[in-house]
Amino acid sequence: MNKLCSILAALLMTASVYAQSPEKMSYQAVIRSSSEELVSDQLVGMQISILQGSAGGTAVYVETQAPTTNANGLVSIEIGAGAVVSGDFSVINWENGPYFIKTETDLTGGTAYTISGTSQLLSVPYALHAKTAEAVTGTITETDPVFVASVASGITGSDTTYWNNKLDSYSETDPSVPTGTQVGEMQYWNGTAWVIVAAGYEGNILTFTGGIPTWVGGTPDITNPVTGRVWKDRNLGASQVATSSADSDSYGDLYQWGRAGDGHESRSSATTATLSNSDTPGHGDFIINGTSPFDWRSPQNVNLWQGVNGTNNPCPSGYRLPTAAEWDAERASWSSNNAAGAFASPLKLPVAGRRTNSSGSLSGVGVEGHYWASTVDGTGSQRLTFSAGAVVTSSSRAYGASVRCIKD
Repeated sequence: MNKLCSILAALLMTASVYAQSPEKMSYQAVIRSSSEELVSDQLVGMQISILQGSAGGTAVYVETQAPTTNANGLVSIEIGAGAVVSGDFSVINWENGPYFIKTETDLTGGTAYTISGTSQLLSVPYALHAKTAEAVTGTITETDPVFVASVASGITGSDTTYWNNKLDSYSETDPSVPTGTQVGEMQYWNGTAWVIVAAGYEGNILTFTGGIPTWVGGTPDITNPVTGRVWKDRNLGASQVATSSADSDSYGDLYQWGRAGDGHESRSSATTATLSNSDTPGHGDFIINGTSPFDWRSPQNVNLWQGVNGTNNPCPSGYRLPTAAEWDAERASWSSNNAAGAFASPLKLPVAGRRTNSSGSLSGVGVEGHYWASTVDGTGSQRLTFSAGAVVTSSSRAYGASVRCIKD
């Protein structure tokens, strides 16, 4: 299956303006794949917005462009020269800031933007406001200072020759600036020294917390070296990677097969016996059903959760539910075919338990692991189940089970 790499691992922004028409602002971005490889010589789709007041402020100008990265993965565009969606770049009042620039990117060259980032425009763009100097009238008088007894008066030709010889072979490293060790690292000034900000993960957004740049959102990927498949490092809804097989903070949510994340997946959500006649029940209750075919939906729909663009896919963009065959391949790579092997695997799968279809009560928490697959099996769907042993088997869709997302 083809992989779609959708990550903007690092941004390099520069901005410049022209004091005369046309008014434009330069923007550059280095685009990398999720494996940190440069996305070279490739058409990408971009939407650029100028936001006023805050990172979530009103968009005073929006345009789209479709640049092509160069051999180094660099795109270079001029904001103000794209296809205008709304606003007028030439009438932005730069004095009435602050302003932020928001970019949204589609690595396939279209308009299905899945990557976004927002950064504050600092002093350079406000050079546009310097156009007011064009209206200055009248006589300008300037007086140059006169320096008396300057130490420069003693500089001789021998001195300049000596300095030039030194400059030809001299290099300097500032010991106060730390040296990076990983692609994607950045540095910020904390008021006393330069401090490294570690590289983020896919889906992270860089924000400021207490004046410190901080990555928020997103979770890192892990790769099983035996199967070669890439997964999220924790269960959907979990706050952390499992530190033990029965680590409750790593259990995460319990989904009914085919339902989107609408609140029902919470372990303490309310229950209802009223079946849904649509793919979106319109509430966050766990739908119980103790009669055949034991589904939360009537009539059943076998087209849910099929692929990364499947209906109700609860995984992040670019991820999906694994198939039964993919779960079987992971299980075959474990050191032992049981809960201990599941936790010892690269996925560190915990025994998160399940919710029963007939009452919605929790069962097997801390003892059993149940993980949905997207594969349909008659009136049921398949899932990975492990405790003393491990097997991929059929299950009723009204059960609540864990979700671990795999990269498409």
